[in-house]
Amino acid sequence: MQATKDDARPTTTRMFESDLVERFSRINPVTPFVFWLPVLCFLLGRAIVRHEVAPLPMAALVVGGVFFWTFAEYVLHRYVFHFVRDSAFWRRFHFLIHGVHHDFPDDKDRLVMPLGASIPMGVGFFTLFSLTMGAVAEPFFVGFGLGYLAYDGTHFALHHFKLSGSIGKALRKHHMLHHHLDHAGGFGVSSPLWDLVFRTMPQPRKRAAKSA
Repeated sequence: MQATKDDARPTTTRMFESDLVERFSRINPVTPFVFWLPVLCFLLGRAIVRHEVAPLPMAALVVGGVFFWTFAEYVLHRYVFHFVRDSAFWRRFHFLIHGVHHDFPDDKDRLVMPLGASIPMGVGFFTLFSLTMGAVAEPFFVGFGLGYLAYDGTHFALHHFKLSGSIGKALRKHHMLHHHLDHAGGFGVSSPLWDLVFRTMPQPRKRAAKSA
């Protein structure tokens, strides 16, 4: 990669020839919150009014949805975002969905998930929850969505804010180890829980990446 004149690492790159597609590959970090919070509020209201879910089960379902997101986040990061095969197609695929972030980790316009990815993901998971959980899928999805927003917000903060608390510092160290030393560990961003469970805590020294 060619260095800039002051030897600083470039912070962004162009991904697509089409100006329109390139524009939609970038997103303001506030956009997911502006789009998804009204959707989640609507679903929560519908669960209360239409399905008459009681407050205590509602709270339990929301918490369960947040918890399930942490698992989905780990699985997606480990097995989808880091799926790499030795072919031009798969190298390009990996670069488009995640590799660009590792090459340009400080690009503010590509730190949160673009709506072109989060909307299909949301529709897919909502459909899955609806088919398997029925009427209580809505509050569960609300928790799932809140977990996703926490992930996006945490990810942006880890790269662009100076976090002072012990939790923030620990999460930042966890994520920076994943970026700079250990691509085969540290797949949790909002929480290291599943890295602990599956023994993929990032190592403070380089190791060979494991195939997905």
